[in-house]
Amino acid sequence: MADETQSTVPPATEAVPSDQAAAVLDIPEKELPPPTLVSVTESEVPLKSPASKEEEEVVVVETLEKRKPIDESKLPQNLVSFKEESNRVADLSDFEQKALQELKYLVQDALNNHKFTSPPPPPPLPKEAAKMEEKETSTQEVQKTQEIPAVSTEPTSDTPPPPPATETPIPESEITPQTPLTHEPKPEEDTPAMAAVDEGVETVPKQQTPSEEEVPKTEEEIFIWGIPLLKDDRSDVILLKFLRARDFKVKDAFTMIKNTIQWRKDFGIDALLDEDLGDDLEKVVFMHGFDREGHPVCFNVYGEFQNKELYSKTFSDEAKRMKFLRWRIQFLERSIRKLDFSPGGISSLLQVTDLKNSPGPGKRDHRLATKQALHLLQDNYPEFAAKQVFINVPWWYLAFYTMISPFLTQRTKSKFVFASPSKSAETLFKYISPEQVPVQYGGLSVDYCDCNPEFSIVDPVTEVTVKPATKQIVEIIIYEKCIIVWELRVVGWEVSYSAEFVPNAEDMYTVIIQKATKMAPTDEPAVYNSFKVGELGKILLTIDNPTSKKKKLLYRFKVKPLCD
Repeated sequence: MADETQSTVPPATEAVPSDQAAAVLDIPEKELPPPTLVSVTESEVPLKSPASKEEEEVVVVETLEKRKPIDESKLPQNLVSFKEESNRVADLSDFEQKALQELKYLVQDALNNHKFTSPPPPPPLPKEAAKMEEKETSTQEVQKTQEIPAVSTEPTSDTPPPPPATETPIPESEITPQTPLTHEPKPEEDTPAMAAVDEGVETVPKQQTPSEEEVPKTEEEIFIWGIPLLKDDRSDVILLKFLRARDFKVKDAFTMIKNTIQWRKDFGIDALLDEDLGDDLEKVVFMHGFDREGHPVCFNVYGEFQNKELYSKTFSDEAKRMKFLRWRIQFLERSIRKLDFSPGGISSLLQVTDLKNSPGPGKRDHRLATKQALHLLQDNYPEFAAKQVFINVPWWYLAFYTMISPFLTQRTKSKFVFASPSKSAETLFKYISPEQVPVQYGGLSVDYCDCNPEFSIVDPVTEVTVKPATKQIVEIIIYEKCIIVWELRVVGWEVSYSAEFVPNAEDMYTVIIQKATKMAPTDEPAVYNSFKVGELGKILLTIDNPTSKKKKLLYRFKVKPLCD
């Protein structure tokens, strides 16, 4: 709890303007919140000597030129922002529904005929082959005996001698197309197979041809990301991903599916899921929170490779690069299997790539691994990125993006968002709520440590833009004795912060909770305060922004009952 210091200034002089206070207090009694709740208002007070508009614009330009290593106007910009489509069949256009049905037909045919299985089935064992051959020959001879009863009485002087007993008789199905309708096949009656029939071999009814017996018509079962193809409506979501990746060209989408299934088999995806590849890279790629639309957020922090030992351990030779690639694919596979593939579910991720201190294009080993990963992800993981947000983009990335851009589809590039270091937090907040953004990226999420037990990722954060050369006051009105706790930060700081309690009673004095303190960019990213309220009043949180730049204020609070 913060130290309570009595102020000599009367409460009236410390409060916000009287007309604003009246606006808050003149609420009908029936609309007042419950006693344990509070009311919040925000007011903006210009500083005594604000800079003119022209002066502010000049200062902004000069400051940005000094701080930014890259011209933001040269960052890659997309004219059309990507918007994720619905996976419900009823929401598809007639053309898209027709393409989906055609692709399902091709997939079903491939499953029925085992087209997704590249190697042929193994040959039967010798004993099984002999039994099958004897069964086929017996069937053929019995059928001939039933259809031509007088064959055995005809002379055979004009016919060629029977084949040696050591030769294997040729099935009728293989010689029929080449044999004219004469008496040439009669010598087969004297073969050992015919003798076997005469000795009482059981007659097999003519129900299936030999080819039908050799190739069973069981349907092949194929799983992709743990989902069996064509078993339920989740398959529609998977097929739509391949169709959209190929602009609804059915044959191209089917080819992509076949290639993906073959690649997954060659890469050993099923075994990879349970493989132990270590935890050296857990800070390089990790999942944290959800975006504003419910997509899980994956952070890629390549600045971790500034550690020379980690870089060498990951990229120094082909075997290590392959291990990194397998680790990255394993991480993605495990994340994908937690998604909801039902129509209307969340079946994609939001990817955030932090390029701060990332290995530059001069690092050949890293460049090779990145290029290889890019091809694998684009060819075998279609439509799993709802958005790709690149933050802390350095100057060299312009050349790198120009190099890889021809290998990316227009649909893929429409998902890209780029932000310079000065705009990274602001850009993230467009897609992710501040309470879901890790504290190192400007948010207030510290769920994965014990440093903030009062707040978690589920506690909402209020965002306020503090204009240049203004003072922002957050007023929290208290309706009952309680303990109030709050968390606050200004992205980039360079402001002054103070907190005070103003009681309602006229004979009480203002309590200074936090003296006005200048907060530098290197200070703690967030401040945490609490105050025991013994009488009704209001908490005033004041942010004084003397700079010529807009600032983003984030805060949240909780009210706890006061135990006697």
